[in-house]
Amino acid sequence: MKTEKIVIGIDIGGTKTAVSAGNESGKILEKKAFPTDRNLKAALDNIFKEAEVLAGKYGGRTAALGVSCGGPLDSGKGVIQSPPNLPGWDDVPIIEMLTKRFSLPAFIENDANACALAEWYYGAGRGCQNMIFLTFGTGLGAGLILDGRLYRGANGLAGEAGHIRMSDNGPLGYGKRGSLEGWCSGGGLSGAWQDMYGEAISGGEVCIRAEKGDPKALKIIEQSAVMLGRGLALLIDIINPERIVIGSIFVRSEALFRGIAEKVIHEEALPLSAGVCTLHPAELGESLGDTAALCVAVNGIR
Repeated sequence: MKTEKIVIGIDIGGTKTAVSAGNESGKILEKKAFPTDRNLKAALDNIFKEAEVLAGKYGGRTAALGVSCGGPLDSGKGVIQSPPNLPGWDDVPIIEMLTKRFSLPAFIENDANACALAEWYYGAGRGCQNMIFLTFGTGLGAGLILDGRLYRGANGLAGEAGHIRMSDNGPLGYGKRGSLEGWCSGGGLSGAWQDMYGEAISGGEVCIRAEKGDPKALKIIEQSAVMLGRGLALLIDIINPERIVIGSIFVRSEALFRGIAEKVIHEEALPLSAGVCTLHPAELGESLGDTAALCVAVNGIR
């Protein structure tokens, strides 16, 4: 009987890091989460220590390590390149460090690409060859699965759909007013409320109020859902995917967004392209980030 390989996943966030051990089927076997230290050396030491514990526990069955981290980063060179949520992480050659320390193959992807892999392998994208994953969380990032493999682009920056300008004015996102991220993200919903009503509330609170029928919140959501539909129509026309999988806010508040977004897609996208594309909430829920890091390793050794 074949012994299943074990992979170690490292999910690095601005406030929290999680190190997990999992199998090739995407099952998380163990996990250790801890605050991301503000000091780079201390943060790396914590990561290496926890990964060493898990790798040692599974011994020779440990096949690879995967890292999921916010960009920008160079997945080919294995370098983290100054992400805004990780001050001081300037050109960190983390894959070289991991490879030397563990004598195992190691791989890195930005968090949107990693989540795309996770939903493709084990979630709402199972079985398809062409899929777009949109984060729709604090910001709006995208991961692209094209012709049965992750598409990174010339220097790993493919899929930055949040940077598309949808209108001359609008909420600020991705450093650009009226961007898709400005309209379709937690930060964007919060910014739209601030711009319109002069009050600071979170994007999640906007959704909660909309679900309770608050007309002011419903106005914000309607604008966001229209822009989401227009953005998806553009992606459908250009990429011709089978499925679009959307995480975070869309998962929690699908009923607020789906109807309006699908109506706009029907009006805007090429009918033959829209006709083969279905819209799905992400399936992996709270385990998505951890599974994503594991999938970076799984994808790397397949």
